Amino acid sequence: MALIFVGLFMAGGVYSFWKQKLPKGVIAVLAIGSVLCLASGIMRL
Repeated sequence: MALIFVGLFMAGGVYSFWKQKLPKGVIAVLAIGSVLCLASGIMRL
């Protein structure tokens, strides 16, 4: 359950970084981490 919250938190960070026009590499790494956290959290349910 905690992994889902971490994934959602990181997804919020991706959105925030996108609005701030940060480098796409940073956004991509954060987005991949967010997707992995969400996927592993859902699979553990």
